[in-house]
Amino acid sequence: MWSSNHDKGELPMRIFACLIIAVLCAMAGPVSADQFVDGKKALICATVEAINCDRGERCEKGLAEEMGAPQFMRIDFGKKEVVGPKRTTPIRLTEMDDAQITLQGFESGMGWTIAIVRSSGNISVTLAGVDRAIVLFGSCTPYPLGE
Repeated sequence: MWSSNHDKGELPMRIFACLIIAVLCAMAGPVSADQFVDGKKALICATVEAINCDRGERCEKGLAEEMGAPQFMRIDFGKKEVVGPKRTTPIRLTEMDDAQITLQGFESGMGWTIAIVRSSGNISVTLAGVDRAIVLFGSCTPYPLGE
């Protein structure tokens, strides 16, 4: 069962060492990742997928710009606003916990919610009106870049 080139205790020790390293990496990851989105520094966000649903119709998947939603947006926590290519809208509510930041507002007859995962910067955005809903998925990074 054991090759003649290896000591019988060497393989279990290697496995044990790998397990210890994996546990330490898993413990260290969230500590540094929690600070990726701190709720203070502005973010630049890109949407990568969109779903558009109109009342009584089948939902459609596509790109944000095809649905009339912004492909890029900047979230400015200090000014409490979301800035898109066509307009700026105020953030009316901000809620934060260790895992996520939730923002809410209202624009062009639709209420919106942005949920940001603090450890990764991934976002889910919902826009809801009387007869239409749009869901966007994307990712954010601190802005300006490199800070």
